[in-house]
Amino acid sequence: MLTGELQQQQWERSADDDQTVSGPNLHKHQGFRSRFLRNQRDLIVYLPPGYEEYRARRFPVLYLHDGQNLFDGATSFIPGMDWHVGQTADRGIQEKKIQPLIIVGIYNAGKARVREYTPTRVPRLGGGSADRFAKFLLKEVMPFTQSEHRTLSGPEFTGMGGSSLGGLLSLYLGLKFPHVFGKLAALSPSVWWNQRVITRFAAAAPVHPRPRIWLDTGTREGPRVVKDVEQFRDVLLQKGWRLGQDLKYERVEGGEHNEAAWAQRVGPFLEFLFPAREGTV
Repeated sequence: MLTGELQQQQWERSADDDQTVSGPNLHKHQGFRSRFLRNQRDLIVYLPPGYEEYRARRFPVLYLHDGQNLFDGATSFIPGMDWHVGQTADRGIQEKKIQPLIIVGIYNAGKARVREYTPTRVPRLGGGSADRFAKFLLKEVMPFTQSEHRTLSGPEFTGMGGSSLGGLLSLYLGLKFPHVFGKLAALSPSVWWNQRVITRFAAAAPVHPRPRIWLDTGTREGPRVVKDVEQFRDVLLQKGWRLGQDLKYERVEGGEHNEAAWAQRVGPFLEFLFPAREGTV
């Protein structure tokens, strides 16, 4: 389990390592327009090693929210501090820890982020457009990705993830559409939203098949955060998820609520959700 100081040291080392690692294979689609959200944003797509070489092969796909924070420190919320998703995925694939996969980073829409990433409206905070965002993802982003890149279909090959409100959105949509998303990554999810509405939703929602879920939180994110996330974890356990099998929970000692902390969890959650299969290249 990583401490906050160790996380920062490893993040700084990984940032230095990026200077010597060849850049990942990234394709940016600018100004992707949505008729459901009535706005536009960029998409950035990571293609795994071997994608160009094995032309007949199709790959699992992972959709990640807050796309500007994933691959490039220049576009990140905190300048210079991104998740290093491309380098981490490249390394894990080359070391045969992670199966080759496509990763789609969906940029947030700035001021519309809170509204789009939350399932219910809260006085003074707004929100409540997650169902509309689901239409954008299911009917616009996913068909576009499938037409542009060689993706596998089916929940066993399709994941979604994010941090903070992006983690909340991933849990909400993943539990609502388990026949689409079979793998979920929720890093420091904002389960506090609207008096823990996601916990109540998880307790009441019939979920079949059960997605494989990575869930984590840091102990330096706030006084009630760990308790709230562990309450959500316990609801999943009551509904049949099994720790270490289809549910991985990490309580990160000293973990903070920022990109540097989440960057350290990219490799572990990719290994849990997309473990390399014997014989993969």
